[in-house]
Amino acid sequence: MGKELLFSVTESDCDWQYERGTGAGGQKRNKTSSKVRCTHRASGAVGISDETRSQHQNKPRAFVKMIETEKFKGWHKVECAKRMGRLHEIEEEIERQMKPSKIIIEGKKDGKWTPIEQCLIVESGEVDSLRASKGD
Repeated sequence: MGKELLFSVTESDCDWQYERGTGAGGQKRNKTSSKVRCTHRASGAVGISDETRSQHQNKPRAFVKMIETEKFKGWHKVECAKRMGRLHEIEEEIERQMKPSKIIIEGKKDGKWTPIEQCLIVESGEVDSLRASKGD
């Protein structure tokens, strides 16, 4: 099975901001807007670069940093699943992982975090009674 291009992310998908960089570099560094911030609109991921004194060198570096963030990688996985028609598989996996039997709720008791097993039974109303009796 060969690879197929589902979509591409380009610089037109991002918002760009240019600011003055900080650090060593002398007077030129203080006068030029060489720091670049790349914000991907769809995912909200941000990449910032001010390693060099050149805005043109920092722009691709900021783009790469934005792509390497966990926020962008998560968005990319979901977007690929949508376009491949596999979004329902991801939603089913999330539902399996969010079952009450897999969730452990902890509370502080004597200064230590300990599991509160009564909270796993949400339907019986025990969660509300635990919240009401919570005194700390």
